[in-house]
Amino acid sequence: MYAVIETGGKQYRVSTGDAVYVEKLNVNEGDEVVFDRVLLVSEDGKTKVGTPYVDGAKVVAKVAKHGKQRKIIVFKYKAKKNYRRKRGHRQPYTKLVIESITA
Repeated sequence: MYAVIETGGKQYRVSTGDAVYVEKLNVNEGDEVVFDRVLLVSEDGKTKVGTPYVDGAKVVAKVAKHGKQRKIIVFKYKAKKNYRRKRGHRQPYTKLVIESITA
């Protein structure tokens, strides 16, 4: 059984027991999060597709940890104009462990 959920402007395909890294959520570590924006649920070969969401479907996940991803370098420049800007960025994330999917 798997589902496609929407959070943080992105879509994730999740199954029970999966660990998923999503955009940072404002919840404490160890808390449960319920996603009701379920776009698709597939169980035993039967697929339910929502318009846009599946009615009555929800995904329950537990927050494992918060953190920051590896640093990326953002380098802007204009050729022949002596314009250079170097910046670093670390995107915050929340690690979720999917506990249950109900449809």
